[in-house]
Amino acid sequence: MKTSEIKIKGMSCNHCVASIQKALSALEGVKSVDVSLENEMATVEYDEAKTEESIFKNVIDDIGFEAV
Repeated sequence: MKTSEIKIKGMSCNHCVASIQKALSALEGVKSVDVSLENEMATVEYDEAKTEESIFKNVIDDIGFEAV
């Protein structure tokens, strides 16, 4: 398993956190997702044989937030 931390801009409430958590958790190979509104970060634990780290940014951007 590999862990990736992603800085996210545009989150303002727990609904935002839930949206990001749901979208990232739905990806194949993702074992766990922890999204922090306070730190504006998502920590994703995933199987790098099934998922590429670059897809996380695309998913976050697609749902209306900005992964930086």
